[in-house]
Amino acid sequence: MATARDSRTTPGGPEPPPGGGILWSLQGELRSVLALPAAMAMQVAHPGVGAGVDQHSVFRTDPWGRGERSLRSMQLWVYGGERAAAEGRRLRELHRAVRGVDADGRPYRALDPACYLWVHASGYPVYLHAQRVLGRRPFTRAEELELYAEWLRIGRVLGIDDRDVPRTAEDFWPYYRGVLAHDLEATPVARELTAPDGSLPPPDVGPRPLRLALRAAWPLLLPPFARFRSFLTVGLIPPEARRAIGLPWSAAQERRLRRFGRAVSLLVPFLPERLRYLPLAREARREARRRGARPRQGPRLGSVSGSHRRGRCPSHGSPSTTSAAPRPRPHPRP
Repeated sequence: MATARDSRTTPGGPEPPPGGGILWSLQGELRSVLALPAAMAMQVAHPGVGAGVDQHSVFRTDPWGRGERSLRSMQLWVYGGERAAAEGRRLRELHRAVRGVDADGRPYRALDPACYLWVHASGYPVYLHAQRVLGRRPFTRAEELELYAEWLRIGRVLGIDDRDVPRTAEDFWPYYRGVLAHDLEATPVARELTAPDGSLPPPDVGPRPLRLALRAAWPLLLPPFARFRSFLTVGLIPPEARRAIGLPWSAAQERRLRRFGRAVSLLVPFLPERLRYLPLAREARREARRRGARPRQGPRLGSVSGSHRRGRCPSHGSPSTTSAAPRPRPHPRP
């Protein structure tokens, strides 16, 4: 029976999720890349997280580089072996100086347990929703429990105290509904990341001729790209979180999203590995084949020991322990 105190460690720190588990199969795949903007938008809808990103991140001046670094970091959590714990320590050190006061005069600190936990915890419902939209079928109940057990391991890699984390998948949902009902809002950064007319510099990647061509064509490419990015970002945010943030979403958009998801679910499994998986995921899969290792199944989640502390993030009021449904909020004007 998996417990929060029963974490395996490598000589360098907490052990990442097992090869052959759900995250090992999904974290480095193309569909996870498609879901990443939704996860980021949910993170920054928390006032403390949004203020930190607003004032300390380079997401406006170097969005492509930031996205590439984020993807590499996330791959290390799962495929990095002993490098996973080192990456977790690097991230905590990087965020140690991220603190300040937001536009409404509320203090924030990136490593405050409530803020740092939300950045990690918000990815779990995004994965579940993305699987419903982009996968051939939703996760089974057993797979949801397995994924949550692996999510706990990622939390340890990131240095999140077990006592700050909901102990089981069942405990997670009251915590999640409480954050939606009382903490999330349409922060300036959340509005930027979901805007259909957002500004974005041309990608600065690839051979020089490609970069020059993209730069020349960007005025024509940006408007449809920005609309598609907004559509996919808002669509892959779970509906209850979408309502809590105040993001509009129509029945017609939902039908378009479902059609897009069906196309992705049919196409992606037939892509060659070099197109379907990110570099560290490809390396991990090649290494597994070279060793002739049979992928291990991820742990099943039973009860998880330890107490769950609800932390206070200085940027908002006391977290609620209620499991009431989130209150819809109007979408503020930019």
